[in-house]
Amino acid sequence: MSDPDQKELFSDWGPFDLTRLLLKDLHDDLPSRVERLRYVFDLSAAMGTGGTMIFGGSTALHAYEEARGSFVHGNYIATIMLCQSLLENLLADLLYAAGNELPPKIHFSETLRRCGAKGVLSLEDSASVERLANLRNPLSHLRNVNNSSNLTRRSMNADQEVSDVLKADAYFAIGIAIKVLSKPPFKIGS
Repeated sequence: MSDPDQKELFSDWGPFDLTRLLLKDLHDDLPSRVERLRYVFDLSAAMGTGGTMIFGGSTALHAYEEARGSFVHGNYIATIMLCQSLLENLLADLLYAAGNELPPKIHFSETLRRCGAKGVLSLEDSASVERLANLRNPLSHLRNVNNSSNLTRRSMNADQEVSDVLKADAYFAIGIAIKVLSKPPFKIGS
């Protein structure tokens, strides 16, 4: 470190201390992590036997990979936000790849409308994807505690811990993301 005045900004933990902390983090909640991994694995069985075509380039691919990892590790807000990012990029780029003229910045509601009109998403799927967007928005943008979409308000209304509300939302988010990826336009193989 070149500036001795900034020494107090860094911990004095050595590599062994950090390794011990990492191992504790990896060990804690292991049964729940395995349960969530099994959930993702079971849902993914509906994807194509030859894999899945992820439209949306690197952004969508990384969002999908990070969403799975975040879900397994119990990072529920990240899971919700990444699943929404995945679906926004995936669906818009599918439309683009099919030769549809798109504005430079397409609104997600328009993407959903167009995917519904092309038969990519059913009405039920569109409603679920809209629900995911509505779960993500109050995590990205401040909502007053009196707003019904505020996480604390939802927790109070449901008489549940915030962590339980987030967990249920994350299960829903990863579920709908994998369900969309299991649809015919994305499946490779049967």
